[in-house]
Amino acid sequence: MASSSSSSSNHRNPEVRKDIISNRWIIFSPARSKRPSDFKSKSPIHSNPNPNPNPNQSCPFCIGHEHECAPEILRVPPDGPDWNIRVIQNLYPALSRDLRFGSNHPTRSGLVLDGFGFHDVVIETPVHWVQLSDLSPLEIGHVFLAHTMRIKQVASNEDIKYVQVFKNHGASAGASMSHSHSQILAVPIIPTNVSTRLESMKCYFDQKGKCCLCESHSENLLINSSTYFVSLVPFAASFPFEMWIVPKYHSAHFHELDDEKAVDLGGLLKLMLKKMSLQLNNPPFNFMIHTSPLHANESELAYTHWFIQIVPQLTGIAGFEMGTGCYINPVFPEDAAKVLREVNVPE
Repeated sequence: MASSSSSSSNHRNPEVRKDIISNRWIIFSPARSKRPSDFKSKSPIHSNPNPNPNPNQSCPFCIGHEHECAPEILRVPPDGPDWNIRVIQNLYPALSRDLRFGSNHPTRSGLVLDGFGFHDVVIETPVHWVQLSDLSPLEIGHVFLAHTMRIKQVASNEDIKYVQVFKNHGASAGASMSHSHSQILAVPIIPTNVSTRLESMKCYFDQKGKCCLCESHSENLLINSSTYFVSLVPFAASFPFEMWIVPKYHSAHFHELDDEKAVDLGGLLKLMLKKMSLQLNNPPFNFMIHTSPLHANESELAYTHWFIQIVPQLTGIAGFEMGTGCYINPVFPEDAAKVLREVNVPE
């Protein structure tokens, strides 16, 4: 476990920092909270103390219950009754794949589009009690590659502009099923947060001549690194103990990930999830893969850089955050990174 961080951070003055990626201001106010090393989830997710290969006979995501799910899109491996990963249609999709976007023209006001898109579920394991962090780096890598396979499929539809891969872990993080899964939502628009991120990255590139995520990161914000990736707490983290995993190499699109890098990424993600669980009392969390629009032009590829954002659910957002878009974080990023660096994950 991590050693206790110095309580000196509680005596620091508040700071307001600019997140150059989201173009958002963040308030750091450590006096509102406890020592960084004392942060724990108030609603931890409890592991099954008596693992059973089939503990939930009613779970449609478990192996043997495939007939209870929405139609399958792909599986890994592709042939045979046994599988490790399945990508299926979401039974309750946010958008409809049955609408044809060819007739999807904006209204005269330009404010309404037909709800065309693809909403899929990636079942990450056939076994109910196995979580993503229980898988090996190779197995997690295969989950990432399943994401990329599906993104490449939907990219053939020119009406799809952006694909969001995300994982909600735990009910308070938005998960409606306890069986380990992630989701893919392909939309016919470029969402506002994505546009803002791209504009911010372009502004930095125009000023500095470099990609902002290719720049060397401050040592006191780093957590761990692997051959191809680095994990860190961002300089202006919106949430306490928020983590990013960033490719060390320049890459605009997540779906260009190859087999070797996928396994390397799987190992680093596993380590981060283990550290988060040990230090923060196995909190519910969300992770989001921030990538570039599917049909980005060559000039955009020079300054856009994909990354994974991991957010443990430790604090809520309230009226100030909703009203201003400015978040209050009670933990300085340097303190969070130090605590996470010092977490000792058993082999």
